[in-house]
Amino acid sequence: MGTKTVDETKTAEEQEAVEATEPDDIEETDAEILQNGADDGDEQPQDVQEGASFVGQGAVAVVSAALGLVSLTGSWVGTVASARAEITGQLEMQAASNPSVAAQLQALYGDAWQTTALWGGAFALVALLVGVVVLARPAFGAPGKPQPVWIKSVAWGGVALGVIGLLLAVLKYTDVLLGLPSAG
Repeated sequence: MGTKTVDETKTAEEQEAVEATEPDDIEETDAEILQNGADDGDEQPQDVQEGASFVGQGAVAVVSAALGLVSLTGSWVGTVASARAEITGQLEMQAASNPSVAAQLQALYGDAWQTTALWGGAFALVALLVGVVVLARPAFGAPGKPQPVWIKSVAWGGVALGVIGLLLAVLKYTDVLLGLPSAG
């Protein structure tokens, strides 16, 4: 009404110069918006911007840690295999004529215990191998791209759990850890 805006006070030549520098299509794509946002001081390192390439490595590192944990706590497969070994031992005892107490203990409980140890050892070995592969991946796959620290940490956790699980499995299988009682 009584006030003029800045645009209204410009001369015709100034208006043409401003319009010549403005783009015809104002819409920006998502990539342009992200690029422009990075120029505003919210810059991220190049390896973080391309973080999608580390999703697989991170997932495999988590799988390694989970398998290591399963090797320590036991798995459904190990439980089923242990129960099967126990049933097989019971059938052997029924078929045998007058077995000794030591043979009964081994058939009923020892074989099941060793089967559980074997499955725990298998999970531990897989966890160990998967963790080592994740840790070795940058040396063979993408030189110059540093692996995020959290992936290394989780992979080292999987390796450590795998080593502990493998050690415990060997100790259980050889009856050094919680062996069968003697049938004296």
